[in-house]
Amino acid sequence: MSKPTSAPRHLSDESKRLWRSVLADYELEKRHEAVLLTALEALDRMRQAQAQLGKDGLTTTDRYGGIKAHPAVVIERDSRSAFLRAMRELGLDLEAPATSRAPSRYHT
Repeated sequence: MSKPTSAPRHLSDESKRLWRSVLADYELEKRHEAVLLTALEALDRMRQAQAQLGKDGLTTTDRYGGIKAHPAVVIERDSRSAFLRAMRELGLDLEAPATSRAPSRYHT
């Protein structure tokens, strides 16, 4: 198992806090940290899409005047799915344990 590492600089403050929290509660191997990073990058992408939707609204008008879903709706949906899938892959979709340990699926 690896010693907890600093959160990658390119992550948002929210994702950095989650990175530190997960590594404080679980012992992850380097390859699992890569999955966690993927999850947090997806979380950041989802938040960016949500911010854009907050500014622009859920719909946009196409060149013919028709109303259609804003492109960020798809980005938000896909990023949410990627985040949740990666967290499940790590076995982190449950409440953190009282003691530090590896997620149950990685216990040796």
